[in-house]
Amino acid sequence: MKFSLWIAAVVAALFALLGSVFVVSEGHSAIVLNLGRVVRTDIGPGLHFKWPLVESARVFDRRLQVLDAEPERYLTFDKQNVSVDFFALGRIQDLRAFYRATGGDEQTAVERLAPIIRDSLRNEINSRTLQQVVSGDRTSVIGRQLDAINQGAQTLGVKIVDIRIKRIDRADDVAVLRQVASQLRAEVLEQAQAIRAKADRDKQVIVAEAERDAQKLRGEGDAEATRLYAAAANKDPAFFAFQRSLDAYRKSFANGDGVIVLSKDDPFLQYLRSDR
Repeated sequence: MKFSLWIAAVVAALFALLGSVFVVSEGHSAIVLNLGRVVRTDIGPGLHFKWPLVESARVFDRRLQVLDAEPERYLTFDKQNVSVDFFALGRIQDLRAFYRATGGDEQTAVERLAPIIRDSLRNEINSRTLQQVVSGDRTSVIGRQLDAINQGAQTLGVKIVDIRIKRIDRADDVAVLRQVASQLRAEVLEQAQAIRAKADRDKQVIVAEAERDAQKLRGEGDAEATRLYAAAANKDPAFFAFQRSLDAYRKSFANGDGVIVLSKDDPFLQYLRSDR
């Protein structure tokens, strides 16, 4: 009975020992999790220990990895569609950030890095003509965007060391041409709407300014007419009254068919009854 207990104790001790030991190979690093929480990180190559049952170790490859991607279509500065086949070289830079951002899943990191790289390449290729993209220095196409790419990759705990363009082809199939035509059409419509909106705003401003100037001129004309009438009336009131009455007679009988019914003593007829 004692022998059996001794064997059981040895076996349990062996299992505990095996559960507390882990090995990190050359070019790799590890993190230790205590009930899912990172407690130690950047553990280098060698033999290491952890608490059995409550702690677990995750080992990651810190060497350069090739991040391959599907060929991507881009539009050059002169509106030419090209297909660019590329791959990236990168490594895990910060194990803690990498684990927190991806849960330790390398495929998740690749999927999140791909749009960052594609968008940065798009910015560079969109600013170059087809001839510059095809015949130019491909290293310069990448070099100008590598810092921007690593700013996004830093949040994943990854560093992109280099991006290599394997092939650049013209993309002239019908579907692509339709895509390019649709993009150009959208750009033209956007520009047309902007021009139309600006023209409408300019029209409103011009009409408002013209109306304002017209009202000002009408006011000045009315004021000048009133001044002239007042000056004439003050200079010779009798003659002014006579002139105004003649203007009224002329307007009343201008068409020759007008009929006015008035009393014979109406003041309106005063200059028709005498020679005053």
